[in-house]
Amino acid sequence: MLKTLAGPVRAYTCLSLWLGCALLCFAQSNSGTVHGSVVDPSGAVVAGAAVTIENPVSHYTRGAVTDSQGKFEFDNLPYNNYHLTAAAMATGFQVAAQDINVRSAVPMELKIGLALGKETQTVTVEAGAELVESTSTTHTDVDRDLFDKLPLESQSSSLSSLVTLATPGAAADSNGLFHGLGDHASNSFSIDGQPITDQQSKVFSNQLPIDSVQSMEVLEGAPPAEYGGKTSLVIVVTTRSGLGVTTPHGDVTGSYGTFGTSNGGFDLSYGQNNWGNFISANGLDTGRFLDGPEYQVFHDHGNEENFFDRFDFKPSPADTINVNLGFTRSWFQTPNTYDAQNATAWTGLVVDNAGIGPDGLPVGSEDQRSKIRTFNVAPNWTRVLNPNTVFTFGGFVRQDQYNYYPSDNPFADFTPDLQSATVGQNRRLTNAGARTTLSYLKGVHNIKIGATYEHTFLTERDAFGLVDPTANAPCLNADGSADTNPLLTDPANCTGALQPNLGQGSVPAFIPLLACYDLTRTAALPASDGCPSSTSGDFNYYGHADIKEFAFFAMDTINVRNWTFNLGLRFDKYNGLASAAQAEPRLGIAYNIKPSNTVLRVSYARTMESPFNENLVLASLGCTEPAIVAFQTLVPGGACVTTTPLRPGHRNEFHTGLEQAFGKYLVIDGEYIWKYTHEAFDFSVLGNTPITYPIEWQSSKIPGYAIRLSMPNFHGLTAFMVTSSVAARFFGPQAAGIGATPGAVSVFRIDHDELHNATGHLQYQPSKKLPWIGFNWRYDSGLVAGPVPCAGGEDCANGPNGTNSVVDVSGLTPDQQYEGGLYCGSVHATPTTPISPTGLCPASMYGSTLVSIPAAGTENDDHNPPRIAPRNLFDIAVGHDNIFRTEKHKWSARLAVVNLTNKEALYNFLSTFSGTHYVTPRAITATLGFHF
Repeated sequence: MLKTLAGPVRAYTCLSLWLGCALLCFAQSNSGTVHGSVVDPSGAVVAGAAVTIENPVSHYTRGAVTDSQGKFEFDNLPYNNYHLTAAAMATGFQVAAQDINVRSAVPMELKIGLALGKETQTVTVEAGAELVESTSTTHTDVDRDLFDKLPLESQSSSLSSLVTLATPGAAADSNGLFHGLGDHASNSFSIDGQPITDQQSKVFSNQLPIDSVQSMEVLEGAPPAEYGGKTSLVIVVTTRSGLGVTTPHGDVTGSYGTFGTSNGGFDLSYGQNNWGNFISANGLDTGRFLDGPEYQVFHDHGNEENFFDRFDFKPSPADTINVNLGFTRSWFQTPNTYDAQNATAWTGLVVDNAGIGPDGLPVGSEDQRSKIRTFNVAPNWTRVLNPNTVFTFGGFVRQDQYNYYPSDNPFADFTPDLQSATVGQNRRLTNAGARTTLSYLKGVHNIKIGATYEHTFLTERDAFGLVDPTANAPCLNADGSADTNPLLTDPANCTGALQPNLGQGSVPAFIPLLACYDLTRTAALPASDGCPSSTSGDFNYYGHADIKEFAFFAMDTINVRNWTFNLGLRFDKYNGLASAAQAEPRLGIAYNIKPSNTVLRVSYARTMESPFNENLVLASLGCTEPAIVAFQTLVPGGACVTTTPLRPGHRNEFHTGLEQAFGKYLVIDGEYIWKYTHEAFDFSVLGNTPITYPIEWQSSKIPGYAIRLSMPNFHGLTAFMVTSSVAARFFGPQAAGIGATPGAVSVFRIDHDELHNATGHLQYQPSKKLPWIGFNWRYDSGLVAGPVPCAGGEDCANGPNGTNSVVDVSGLTPDQQYEGGLYCGSVHATPTTPISPTGLCPASMYGSTLVSIPAAGTENDDHNPPRIAPRNLFDIAVGHDNIFRTEKHKWSARLAVVNLTNKEALYNFLSTFSGTHYVTPRAITATLGFHF
């Protein structure tokens, strides 16, 4: 059995030190402040005037009422263009309107004059500047008003789901993973200024709950100099605040739906002009937590609990302090395949003993589970030095503790071709840091300079035990197959018809060291095997690393007439298992053709791409451990390539774009991207186990385009559509990390390459007093699939003797053939029946309902790889925000259906990184809410 994995004391000691530092420091937020006064034609202040600020594209809207001095203030405004209106309570004044652009932490001071004249009841948004933005970086703005009504596929990773639906260039993958502009999850979040560059998929970490998000800006263009690390997509999030909410506001919601999914939560905002607090908490329990390898759900229960609190305090007019606190715990089962769920039912599946393990006990179903605990502390301080200058200084501490638990019976973890070892893991990733910036706004210049220091502590503890009796058999039977007798542990004892295993055909040669960790063998091992004296049947790996990163940046946005110039320079220093330093220019130009409401953009960025931190120690140093090398021999092409640690790569990327407003009804924003990366990152798996780790290829070339169409509110109808096409071409050889497949291929499409994807959303609400309806259409042409049996071609290794007349599918179990939708003529695979008793199928009769397989003789890893079949998915939601039409206390109801047509489709098939996963079947959720 696997040993209990104890938590490292050192990480907690360092964490305590950093927490103490963080509480003395404060971090920057990516939001601005607008304050001012409303006056009449004589200059007298106007009290009680209603001031509204809105963005017609993102639908962000806030209101305020001037005080007795005629003053108003909007804090925590996401950077964006806004349309501001002011209307007096008394009659006889016209409504004043003004367009503003918030792009700095320096507060914006306004003086709004009301003219005498006939009162205007409504102010229409003309074809004006607030619909297009004169910035050189293409981005997508999403406000809470949209995603409150947007049907989201994943409730346990709703933030990722929102990014995938609303952002062009994001390719959807399983379990909340999304690939930004052709890179493997090379995305970063900036939560109120706190950088988070580690992976946020729900199998790696816990995300910020969407209940705490006010608005989001996704940067798809060349990243400005203030962002580094993972910059294919930068998601800038502004959280909700209670500052200035003098009347308490809150929500209590509960929902129930398909797969026994229940969700309940509450949030509360309250404060005064100089302080405020926002708090939210929610819990999720579901029978389908992850995207499983079968359309029918097996062993997929999970739950999640979230807590978030933001406290704001203004001790003086010049100072603002806020603290973000968060904690999330998730627990979930690893979904089973049909084979894994029914292990004891199949003779020979685990051992050739009718499902009975070497210990004489029934093996039972796989029961692998995970638990992730994430906490975050991020205090913030902003100091207004003068009307033109703002200084910020800060710190943050975030930790992910990830535990992976094997089945209680280790032999249940054996699944042919997928998992040959039982595995346990206890991994901690603690990221602590400090950041300071100085913002200066004067005339045509918007200057920001700053520095960031981060210290990431990595601790990895893994335990392995071999549970496949054929993987390291000391003897071979007369027919060349591996002998599974648990009493044979020494090739010297291979007598009679048995022969010593020296490697034959597809059976790897016996490795004495690997026998030390073979749980299927019950007899004593020979002394010559040289097993460590401490071994008790499983191998324990321990790795630790401190990753130190320093960055300095300076940038200036210069606005001259219709021109906007973004000039930036960033310097990154990385010191971990490898070291690197780099200067990175970031340049951009935008030109606003105001008569036609057109913005032209071009930009360039040099970036340093830092390695992924998840299992980085194992990936970098694992090849120095003989036992890890031995486990890797179980995977074709899995030999250790080099003992060189993963090191940062560098990228040159170019963007050119166009944004065009058509009157007040439509905005089109598109760009063409070209990225070339030297030392590009991807992920692979250790042996046939659930342990994933980063790898590094020599280079990658990623061209493509991304387009977004947005329709501002038109008589209650809003809509958007995003579409993109990105080619992800990777070039070998592998530069660092444990070996991965493909090994010696010179150029190939990575498994997150997708020819085309698109999302369309329509939302209609004729009046705030009436119900609303939202509709999604999602199209994916399909990611590159894993090793589907092919019918010959330049890069096909599955056809007998390289021919293209017959396809060999014998390497897949019947259930794996079923998962991939394979068929041979009229015979379709089932979980228990293959498409051919011999494993061979004529190429003319071979195909798949779920995977697009190249025609016979045409497969090519670069130009014609197998892909997941195209899919169209539809979601719908209907609701009412105020059922009883009351003023203070409101009841709401909502019904959402994801995958309305119950389309059976895949995210991926036998992916090197994550295996096979189906999209969510039809899921219906009903939600009831109380709002005050």
